[in-house]
Amino acid sequence: MAPPDSEASRRRSLIIVSNRGPVTYDRDASGERIERRGGGGLVTALRGLLEHHDVTWIASATTEEDRVVAGEGGGDVVLVAHDAAAYEGYYNVIANPLLWFVQHSLYGLASEPDVDRAMHGAWRDGYAVVNRAFADAVVAELDNKPDATVFFHDYHLYLAPRMVRELRPDARLAHFVHIPWPEDWSALPPAMRDAITDGLLANDVVAFHTERWARNFTAGAGALGRTTVVHHPISIDVGEFDELAASDGVRRREEQLWPGRPEKLVVRVDRTDPSKNIVRGFRAFGLLLEEHREWRGRVSMLALLDPSRQSIPVYADYLATIERVASAVNERFGEEGWRPVELRVADDFLQSVAAYKQYDVLLVNPVYDGLNLVAKEGPLVNLRAGVLVLSENAGAYEELSSWAVGVNPFDLAGQADALHEALSMGEAERQARAEGLREHVRMNDVRQWIEALLADFDQAAARDYGVSARR
Repeated sequence: MAPPDSEASRRRSLIIVSNRGPVTYDRDASGERIERRGGGGLVTALRGLLEHHDVTWIASATTEEDRVVAGEGGGDVVLVAHDAAAYEGYYNVIANPLLWFVQHSLYGLASEPDVDRAMHGAWRDGYAVVNRAFADAVVAELDNKPDATVFFHDYHLYLAPRMVRELRPDARLAHFVHIPWPEDWSALPPAMRDAITDGLLANDVVAFHTERWARNFTAGAGALGRTTVVHHPISIDVGEFDELAASDGVRRREEQLWPGRPEKLVVRVDRTDPSKNIVRGFRAFGLLLEEHREWRGRVSMLALLDPSRQSIPVYADYLATIERVASAVNERFGEEGWRPVELRVADDFLQSVAAYKQYDVLLVNPVYDGLNLVAKEGPLVNLRAGVLVLSENAGAYEELSSWAVGVNPFDLAGQADALHEALSMGEAERQARAEGLREHVRMNDVRQWIEALLADFDQAAARDYGVSARR
């Protein structure tokens, strides 16, 4: 690994490694190959790197056509075709739900998880095997780009950095963890949690969204050795959202959003993931209507939910509970011409942006969240001086609490009170909070996040070579 120079400070050689890639492939009705932009916030956030640096992206082949492309090789996107059984254990048993549930503190430890022989097998023959395949792909790319910085992402790839370090001791490695890092990892057997910590400590830099998550990692990791632990909250591409909010597609959805719009509109935009706390949000809204009759007929909640991981039983069960609780609120409080909860389950991001523009209150109440970009996307484009009600366990709370109404995600009464406060807030305070949020997001967009991470890479290289870091 060469020390940084002036050219490297302008344009860098990077290898991004994540489960999802920037593109995925399929065949259309005529049999022609089609390319689609990869899903998820990570891909969106890292587009700036693709535009300004020499990037190779390594990701899983997730469709049959992806596997064909993986066999063809070449290009700036390297797709790794995994054994189907190994990938099932890696993704649907270990990464989701085990690691996701542990890191979002979703387990009720009196009854779950049961780390049985099958789960140990999924760790050994799935998670470790897929991480090894990623590590081998990274090493192959380092043969072509020996000066590249390898940039791992998230909980899918905790073991891969150590595997790379063993084969390339001088590699420059960094890892960004996009989900919470809890204080308590006792739900995992010692061998698993020790391997996770060891894998992360093989990196030069480990990064989190918030000081809270970084502190938890540092406290549990023990001696950090060569590893620098940092925190930088991710953000959004402000220019892209400005264009999107003004687009014809969003304007059409605004017109169709809710005929006969109520006086006040509470909006939530989420995936149907238990960590998003949707059921408690509906129950808190019902409690608001029970305790404050003056809002009946005047306020409704629009819940736009993207179905998530429905092949995993606990996620499918959670969606069924969401639908049942929404129906219960409507049956109890609904009147002719007024439905308290409008629930729409679909993957329609343009509809979400249309709702962002029109909310009076935006409810973001996750149990835990690494950051939560909804809390930034909504305030940026909102046109009604809408109020953000934000969970204290969302990573974004560390940044945005000055302008939000904070809530404890487990406190139904507190959430009902917060909704009432937000709906009743005077215009001057609403405007001041909304303007503060909008200005903060504009001044701290995704490019600031990327530049902060690149500065961390330079600091790590400076430490290794004893030269001044360049920014």
